[in-house]
Amino acid sequence: MSINRDKFVELAEKRVNKTIKSIRLIGNLANKTNYNYEDKDIKKIFTTLKNEITQVQKKFESTSNDSEFEFKL
Repeated sequence: MSINRDKFVELAEKRVNKTIKSIRLIGNLANKTNYNYEDKDIKKIFTTLKNEITQVQKKFESTSNDSEFEFKL
């Protein structure tokens, strides 16, 4: 494998695993005994996550500009 490929694999595995852990932590927020939330909050979270996944996928399909985004409820 080339150095670029090795670096890609290393970073992709690290970042995807970190993302999976973060998504699972979001799942912990579903505990209604510890957290109070509304359906609109949940819809906004999942809409935002799906949109970000779509944007990342598009980056792999073409070259596009990074856009800064900060999630807020």
